[in-house]
Amino acid sequence: MAATMERCQVVIAGAGPVGTVMATLLAKAGIETVVLEAGEDCAQDLRASTFHPPTLEMLDEIGITDMLLERGLKAPLYHWRDRRSGEVIEFDLSEIRDVTRYPFRIQCEQYHLSRALAAGLEHYPAADIRFSHRLLSFEQDDAGVTVHVETPTEVRHIRADWLIGADGANSLVRKWLGIEFDGFTYPERFLCLSTDTELADYLPNLAHVNYVSDPEQWLVLLRVPSVWRVLLPTSLDQTDDELRSDETKNSVFDRLTGDGASVRTFHRTLYRVHQRVAKSFMDRRVLLIGDAAHLNNPLGGFGMNSGVHDAFNLFEKLQPAIKAGKPNGSLALFDKQRREVTHAFTQAQTIQNMEFIRAGASAGHEKRRQDMLTLKADDERRRAYLLRQAMFESLEQAAAIN
Repeated sequence: MAATMERCQVVIAGAGPVGTVMATLLAKAGIETVVLEAGEDCAQDLRASTFHPPTLEMLDEIGITDMLLERGLKAPLYHWRDRRSGEVIEFDLSEIRDVTRYPFRIQCEQYHLSRALAAGLEHYPAADIRFSHRLLSFEQDDAGVTVHVETPTEVRHIRADWLIGADGANSLVRKWLGIEFDGFTYPERFLCLSTDTELADYLPNLAHVNYVSDPEQWLVLLRVPSVWRVLLPTSLDQTDDELRSDETKNSVFDRLTGDGASVRTFHRTLYRVHQRVAKSFMDRRVLLIGDAAHLNNPLGGFGMNSGVHDAFNLFEKLQPAIKAGKPNGSLALFDKQRREVTHAFTQAQTIQNMEFIRAGASAGHEKRRQDMLTLKADDERRRAYLLRQAMFESLEQAAAIN
């Protein structure tokens, strides 16, 4: 007996922050949407925790920013710090309060967003979110996309007009499309440690967001509501067990608090960091957003935010295509705008941020330090820098592409 074929307008693979934002936009517009998530719930990913001002403005359109403001920490200040000298170069986003009602970052774990939006989808008749449903494969033709889905008990089939891959760095949607994922992977693995030890008791004038340059071991210190997160590169010749060991943890916190053995950690997570961009963000009726389309290092907090910007851009461009019943120029513009901005802004800026704190005590580090001090002292350049780091510049770049 042939399997039953379901029908909907849009299938989204992935219920992370980007997939759930996309689904909420579509559901609010009354577009029949099915979200497929391989996991049992929205994954508790520890990497992304920063929401930039324009992202907060976008998310306010779907009624979720107030939750982030309530649960998260406001971070108008961020620091570039030299650990050897103790020098701090401070930047204050409140200087751009004339262009945004949110002149600060919000520090809040990304899973709060995806879980709240996933729960909210239950209130939209047009939306259906399905956990423990894994996309297996799909075929597309001129009229639509046939999606094959593995559930805990069977393989099901959905016929949709459009398929959106928001299924992360290892996107099966991208792989089935055969789209190249160009770029590189940093040789270092990154270690993320989380602790409830109050690091501000040991480091004077600590902001919620700190990029620390050091000749021996650079790191990033980020405050989220429950813990401090410490992100640092690791030695290439150490095993995973060695890097997650108490010895490593103690060594890291010895240099921060003076007594690493007394510091309690809740997570010791290792991961690789990539700078990669898909050659195309679309193939006829199948589209890619978020990490499925682009990856970058976490310095600056652009990754998840760029994915949310992808979703809002795609929503705007998909509506005319839905009305037309076929791919059109609006979707080609989505692909062009988001791909070009990813190359011109997100990739370039995160690589620059990486090189800045990787430079250590070299001559390059001293030059960058002087550049930052000069930037800090110049009102016009500092404002432009703040708008760039807050991601307003990237949105203006996208809007200018036609």
